[in-house]
Amino acid sequence: MTSVSEEDLVEEFDTFDIDLTQPEVIDKLKELCIVHRLEAAKMAAEWMAFSCSAKRNLNLDLGSLDSFERERLSKKAKVPKAPPSKKGPVLYDINTIEDGIDEEDAANLLGAYTAPGTTPKGNLPQKRQHTPENLPMKRFSNAMRSPVPFSPRSFSPASVTPSRKYSTRTNAGDVVCSFGPTDNISWQGQGLGCSVAPFDSTCHLTSQFKHMFQKLTDKAHILNDLIEDMSAELQNKHGIEEYSHVALPNQDQVTVAGRIGCDSNGKLNAKSVVLEGSRESSAGKCIPVDLSSLKEYSLFPGQLVALDGSNTTGQKFVVTKLYENSPLPTADMKVKQEIDAPLTVMIASGPFTTSDTLTYEPLDDLMKYLQRDRPDICILLGPFVDVKNEEIEKGSVTCTFEEIFQRNIGQVAAITERMKCKLIVVPSGRDVHHSAVYPQPPLQMNVKNFEAKNVMFVSDPCTLQINNTVFGITSTDVLFHLGQEEISFPPGSADRLGRLAQHMLCQHSYYPLYPPHEDVNVDYDHFEVYGRMPVTPHVLVVPSDLRYFVKDIKGCCVVNPGRVAKGQVGGTYCRLVLPSNATDNKQPTSTIAAQVLRV
Repeated sequence: MTSVSEEDLVEEFDTFDIDLTQPEVIDKLKELCIVHRLEAAKMAAEWMAFSCSAKRNLNLDLGSLDSFERERLSKKAKVPKAPPSKKGPVLYDINTIEDGIDEEDAANLLGAYTAPGTTPKGNLPQKRQHTPENLPMKRFSNAMRSPVPFSPRSFSPASVTPSRKYSTRTNAGDVVCSFGPTDNISWQGQGLGCSVAPFDSTCHLTSQFKHMFQKLTDKAHILNDLIEDMSAELQNKHGIEEYSHVALPNQDQVTVAGRIGCDSNGKLNAKSVVLEGSRESSAGKCIPVDLSSLKEYSLFPGQLVALDGSNTTGQKFVVTKLYENSPLPTADMKVKQEIDAPLTVMIASGPFTTSDTLTYEPLDDLMKYLQRDRPDICILLGPFVDVKNEEIEKGSVTCTFEEIFQRNIGQVAAITERMKCKLIVVPSGRDVHHSAVYPQPPLQMNVKNFEAKNVMFVSDPCTLQINNTVFGITSTDVLFHLGQEEISFPPGSADRLGRLAQHMLCQHSYYPLYPPHEDVNVDYDHFEVYGRMPVTPHVLVVPSDLRYFVKDIKGCCVVNPGRVAKGQVGGTYCRLVLPSNATDNKQPTSTIAAQVLRV
């Protein structure tokens, strides 16, 4: 089918009084027309049927188009192909006998020589096994050997089929988001080397640990300590004299502190908010909270807050003021590199292959961009072997998950080493070959003779010092998890993504949600040490399934690079340029240049 033109789409949607003005929306519609073989008129009709269905009031944007494709286009019944009609028995000769005999034909053949109903299925002749034409070459059996041709085939297990939907994309390389002074800037690295080290060695997880041995009493003590620590910070910042018991009746205005929670197992709403006090000030009691007097608020389960209000009956705390915390101060560091040159960084988050195959074509394309830009730092975040991949869920993989990971990282390490590029590898809870615990220990390469000195395996989360810049990194989709649970007033307030990232900075935590999402297994014994922010980083990397962005949040450059592969289509990655004197002033984000590009 030929490509649908932009003019046709604009004209057809204008019939339904819908203005197509966003280029990314038009590109997405053109892509859907090609993949699902629809004309412009049919696409407009399908969208109207979807958006006007019961209980729907959607705007035409990328998020609603993803739902449209998933819930309507992908579920449309496909017309099955009619089986080829058999006009008669197939005659085999010396030229066609090599093709084998179909099982049904074999049953009919045996039935001609035996009595009806006596042919056992187990005795059917099997198809002759052919020897593969392309035997595996020995030089491809070890991912660490060099030279190894770089291609999707070298990344992939045997017997995989490339993703047709991914190969039909037309927007590869497009810049979809920009931040800072990107005009007349060079994205090429200098190849001069840089230093990468943990910001605080005492808060840096370096090895495996025993998990699933957490005691409930220890967990309760840690959760209580988190309340008391945040209460002390809020008291010092706002000059609060003292905290009152959250559940005791009091006719006067008082100040209380604690953790926001929900009174049931459902999603938090304005009528189900409760406040859990600390053991020291409130003996761990909970009290329902009335938010009707607040003009604005943004709350989620696990948020540590201080509140002004009254509790006249001892049954409900009526809030009149919500105290907001502020981020930790940024690290005051001096320039440590000897050469005064900007730092170029590439950031990409998995999965690195489409959901319907294990060909790792997106990773192959990402490496082409890496060799083009030649950055000083390449940060790759998992999942590398995604537990949600369809091939893995079906169990059709012929090699081990560990072998897939080692082959991929071995190839990437060889490329980055030739370019004098530092490679930072961050695990993910969705990595099927690694421990699904948070905080998550670093990945390892169990391959002999692997001596890539440019590769650094770090934990999730981690705080790194790269030259004179502090990076905070987590691969867990905390923004998506917070977005599912957060409530805000007034509804529809602007910059929701920035507000979710701000919660992390103000709560001084890489994962402030409690109870955590069902996909995240938090070990609170280690979370207290390795899951909190020692300082506010200059750059905070939080990949998410939500829309990509680069934002200045409270003096911190927050980056969501998106996913390299999103479902069966290509995703995005991010590149940064940080001047060498970025931390000499109070607002380093004003000198950072960033772009988010499509793979």
